[in-house]
Amino acid sequence: MNNFTVEAIELTRLYGGREAVSNVNFTLSKGEVLGFLGPNGAGKSTTMKMLTGNLAPSHGSVKICGIDMIENPKEAKALIGYLPEMRPLYKELTVDEYLTMAARLHRVSAKNIKKAVENAKERCGLTHMSKRLIENLSNGYQQRVGIAQAIIHSPMVVILDEPTVGLDPIQIRDIRTLIREVGTDHSVIISTHILPEVEMVCDQVQIIDKGKLVFNGSIDVLKRQRVGNKLLIGLRNPPAIEEILRISGVSEAESLANGLIRVRYAESAEPAEAIVQTAVQQGWGLHQIAPDQTSLEDVFMQLTYQEQVAV
Repeated sequence: MNNFTVEAIELTRLYGGREAVSNVNFTLSKGEVLGFLGPNGAGKSTTMKMLTGNLAPSHGSVKICGIDMIENPKEAKALIGYLPEMRPLYKELTVDEYLTMAARLHRVSAKNIKKAVENAKERCGLTHMSKRLIENLSNGYQQRVGIAQAIIHSPMVVILDEPTVGLDPIQIRDIRTLIREVGTDHSVIISTHILPEVEMVCDQVQIIDKGKLVFNGSIDVLKRQRVGNKLLIGLRNPPAIEEILRISGVSEAESLANGLIRVRYAESAEPAEAIVQTAVQQGWGLHQIAPDQTSLEDVFMQLTYQEQVAV
């Protein structure tokens, strides 16, 4: 028996014969935060709906802690906490009233409801908002209420669809901190189109484009793709590119503005020391040499471009 809290197996959804989501496969274990990343319309929300049992897959299956979502939907859904992109809030209720109702809907036993409400409020920073009407709360605090209802029954899996959309920078920081905290006790899946968000809060990353996974791996793998085999060199007296290319290990060199040169090298090569020695000997005035990181946006564009070429 495996220890996976979530298993998505060849998850596919058709709309009018078109695959909105195509053969998505992944697993998730307790204590992991999975970032489901992609542009708007890529298939993120459709996948979230299938994972939570709100939308039946055309093909494939979802298992929550080994329980099949199609065969045993009530048992599987009881293990999930879900915050959709459109928050399911009753704004005429107070925070306490709403969370008490949410606890009852999630079948928290009567004797444990008060404790569950207090625990959810404490974890989401809502204790001082207990008697406030939800409609009078800021956007950020309303989002906290939405997350509180998703964790109030201590589910094994918490699924958050675009959890920071529409928030200001301070609210975004607070919600990201909350997601990391929730991820210590639960398995968490967040969907987002914000690339830095994934790097800041997630352990595992999936990038989806046009319904297909184009990247599936750990955040460390994604970071390594950002670094690549490139150096950024700053020279006060830059030579011709041909002279840079003569240095052992250098495979490509590109002139940039302000005397900067981007150098690429082979996987097995480490030309930094040779570059420094040559620059000193030739009087190139070396003042900078450092790994050249590719932005997350560029990594995403490369991955989605590769997918387009493959199609």
